[in-house]
Amino acid sequence: MLDINPILLLATFVVFLSLIAVLNSWLYNPLFAYMNKRDEDIKKDLDKAGNNDSEVRELNAKAEKIVTEAKLEAAALREKVIADAKELAESKLEAKRAELAAEYLEFEQSLANAKEELTKDLKAQVPMFKEAVKAKFSQI
Repeated sequence: MLDINPILLLATFVVFLSLIAVLNSWLYNPLFAYMNKRDEDIKKDLDKAGNNDSEVRELNAKAEKIVTEAKLEAAALREKVIADAKELAESKLEAKRAELAAEYLEFEQSLANAKEELTKDLKAQVPMFKEAVKAKFSQI
């Protein structure tokens, strides 16, 4: 019934070993090499991602520092501009005050001159008033 043929058994064993050798060289070794390369690439990518996180944190810190410095600069510039505007307003105010004071002095001087002229005119007309008063009294 069942016969074991040693030549056939040996041929099957040789074919099996040659199939394992061919599969090992053509399939398994390239597949293992690809899997090892993929694992190494994944590790490299994870390391880069970790480095990127630290770089992102570093860049965020730099950005925050720059924003803080810009805010401080803006506040200082704003204070300087406000101080300059106040100084300019004060100088304009002082100039206007000086101008008004000069106009007031000129007005007072012209008023004094007018008063002096009026006094001179009145003093010049006193004799005429005296004569007019005498004439009125003489009519009475």
